[in-house]
Amino acid sequence: MLEHFPFYLAIIVLIVLLIMLGNKIRVAYPVLLVLAGLAVSFIPGIPVLKIDPELIFIIFLPPLLYEAAWANSWKELWHWRRIIGSFAFVVVFLTAISVALVANSFIPGFSLALGFLLGGIVSPPDAVSASAILKFVKVPKRLSSILEGESLLNDASSLIIMRFAMVAVATGQFIWYQAALSFVWMIAGGVAIGLLIGLVFIKAHKWLPTDVNMDIILTLVTPYAMYIGAEAAHASGVLAVVSGGLFLSYHRHRFLSGSSRLRGENVWQSIVFLLNGLVFILIGLDLPEITAGLKKEGISFYQATGYGLIITATLIAGRMLAGYGALIFTKIASHFITVADKNPGTRAPLIMGWTGMRGVVSLAAALSIPVAFDNGVLFPQRNLILYITFIVILVTLVLQGLTLPALIRRVKLPDFNDHLPEEETEILIREELATASLDYIQQYHAEELEHSFHLQKLASQWQNQLQSDETVAVPEQIKTAYQNILNHQRQHLLDKNNNNERIDEEIIRKFLHRIDLEEEKLKLD
Repeated sequence: MLEHFPFYLAIIVLIVLLIMLGNKIRVAYPVLLVLAGLAVSFIPGIPVLKIDPELIFIIFLPPLLYEAAWANSWKELWHWRRIIGSFAFVVVFLTAISVALVANSFIPGFSLALGFLLGGIVSPPDAVSASAILKFVKVPKRLSSILEGESLLNDASSLIIMRFAMVAVATGQFIWYQAALSFVWMIAGGVAIGLLIGLVFIKAHKWLPTDVNMDIILTLVTPYAMYIGAEAAHASGVLAVVSGGLFLSYHRHRFLSGSSRLRGENVWQSIVFLLNGLVFILIGLDLPEITAGLKKEGISFYQATGYGLIITATLIAGRMLAGYGALIFTKIASHFITVADKNPGTRAPLIMGWTGMRGVVSLAAALSIPVAFDNGVLFPQRNLILYITFIVILVTLVLQGLTLPALIRRVKLPDFNDHLPEEETEILIREELATASLDYIQQYHAEELEHSFHLQKLASQWQNQLQSDETVAVPEQIKTAYQNILNHQRQHLLDKNNNNERIDEEIIRKFLHRIDLEEEKLKLD
């Protein structure tokens, strides 16, 4: 470890430089990092990295999932719950079946159980890749919400499929009713454990005399507690982190102070930035270990690459069909139930179908396959599964990752008017906050307002301050009143977000962030 420490430092510097380059040339950084890792792996004398899958599942996955859940909107997730659920569970399951059938037909020695295992590994699209690409192009809010919501859940469904397939490969049989009961427990148990641990941490934050640093440390511990607790109970650790993260995100203003939210956000952004960069460059750096395994099994590089391209084509075609299948199903279902949108159009499914880049979860799942069973028998086709997974990740990231922005610009997605325009929303919120604040002053601080020149000045300038984002110095005499007003503003925003589906939660969060900043300034004055 110590002898390679300068190499690891150089990799971190390389990650930062490549992400800066990606921002400069407007290319998603996962694409550059995977290609760079691949290039570095061919340099003579470079240390061969052996990636421990437990390192990714235990160290990397919980915080990445937790941060994604924390940043997601429960309101949007619930609004698009049917399409998100279908892509995260139904489409993943159908994709795994498709891969199993294709692998069984075209790859010698591949049983249906092995094919289903491979399908579970490569079926979940990667959330980070899609988010990094969509940063450079403007897409309707509904599309980004669906993609973000799907990415929270598809990892769990694919890992559940993989777990059942591993049992089938090891035992040679599949008992459906036992699998069904286990499937229900993994989902229900994972969600329940995540919510329970989330509730415990809320109580810990509220009851214990924590400060900002302690609050941030507790938020770092939380996802690991959820993941490890669920896995120890043989439930889904991924669903535990996702459900617990969504629960804590929704209640963040109940148990975290403004200072903890502001500083915690900065800490988490830095951690996730580094983790995302490391996992993508590790994918490329792992190629020598993967190809070395192929040689041991006597499989040629060209054969294995061909198999990988066949599976990749199956995944791309399957997701495209799923996008348009969801469109047809929505049109039919709209005659019988209330759907989020009766006519989603034909262009959005095309983009949904093309956002199928695979990433680190697939690689970690493939690496987690044991070299041998408990009885010492070698696991069949392990190295080929690893190589096919690598080809799927590489081709989808490069092919779809580089072409998706151009496709989005060419398709020209319509504005679905799910939310009020951003400028209109901001004006509306500023006016409502100004009115609510003035009403609150007059109702609860009327006597102070009558005798305090500073409070009168603050009240007279309130609306102008909100419209221009300028700040007004708050004298010591009225800090308590001003703190009460900020609390009232915060609650007004939270209520508005819960009661109005047409208000974009990202804008609400922006105003909540401003209130936290204003509250922080009160402490510094």
